[in-house]
Amino acid sequence: MKHSMIGAVSGCALLLTSAAMVEAEGHAPFTWEGEIEIGAENTFNSDDPTAEITNAFLSAEVTVEYKVSDVVSFFAGLTLESVTDPTDDRAFEDMGLYVNEIGIALNFDRATLAFGKITPAFGLAWDAAPGYFGAAFAEDYDLSEALGATGSFDLGGGMLTASLFFLDDSALSRSLGTDRGRNTTAAGGVGNTGELNNLALQYDFKAGNTAYTISGSLLSAGVGDVKDQTGFAFGAAHALNDNLELIGEVVLFNGFGGADVSANYVTLGGAYSQGPWTYAASYTRRDVSNVPVDHLMTLGLDYTFTNDITLSSGLAFAKEGGVDSQTLGLSVIIPLGG
Repeated sequence: MKHSMIGAVSGCALLLTSAAMVEAEGHAPFTWEGEIEIGAENTFNSDDPTAEITNAFLSAEVTVEYKVSDVVSFFAGLTLESVTDPTDDRAFEDMGLYVNEIGIALNFDRATLAFGKITPAFGLAWDAAPGYFGAAFAEDYDLSEALGATGSFDLGGGMLTASLFFLDDSALSRSLGTDRGRNTTAAGGVGNTGELNNLALQYDFKAGNTAYTISGSLLSAGVGDVKDQTGFAFGAAHALNDNLELIGEVVLFNGFGGADVSANYVTLGGAYSQGPWTYAASYTRRDVSNVPVDHLMTLGLDYTFTNDITLSSGLAFAKEGGVDSQTLGLSVIIPLGG
């Protein structure tokens, strides 16, 4: 069922209003944060003329936490965005509001456990690749919207995160506004098993000015798959000085997407900050067996005001499936918090 975008926006407004009321009533400690992004992306040149489209978009994310005690807390996260990919020029269409995280957390001196709808940790570049379009390919292996448990353990020299999960197939997989539909195990896909037989491990540590991330994952075969998907990632972010940071990551998959194929991703990037300006560049190579190698080169330029509002822009040169295209993106990012 398709509801109006007004209803979706009202849902976000209701959440923020409730957060303010709880905090005002003194039911501390209650915290919330988020951001709103408004922008447009235009693929202005492509070997495929049907891909030359403009997409004006609005997205918003809000996370809240209510701490019952020093040990127990509740958390939730909402996302408002277009829940379909654009196929033609569009402006602020197909908007849906959905729950991306919700559950209970147990906080100890050297460990945190969370149960519910979670975001398993795997890889670095999907979240940290610099620039407007820097993470576009790396988002392929982002793990999100999973039901299960995750734990982070401080081992002294680094942080180990372990997650046991399956892809959300509950009513929370739907969205308000434009309904993206409920996920079911019958839809298939690795990790979409309805059982706690999927695992992600990640170890983060730092040596000098370099932060390292080592990850492994096992996503069990779903309906229609022929193999389990196993993955390994090694990433590093190095600060050359206060202004310049470099990032690199290599990710290897076997049984990619549940098929009898392998895949690897290589991401390299850098960001240079000077006052309110940030200049970024990145390159990602995606090699899936039996199909042409894909390439993504990006440039980014951001300006951050003193109130932390950011104007972000980027230019992407992509080659996917043998098709070359160029895309320009521009957005304003407004942080939220309380």
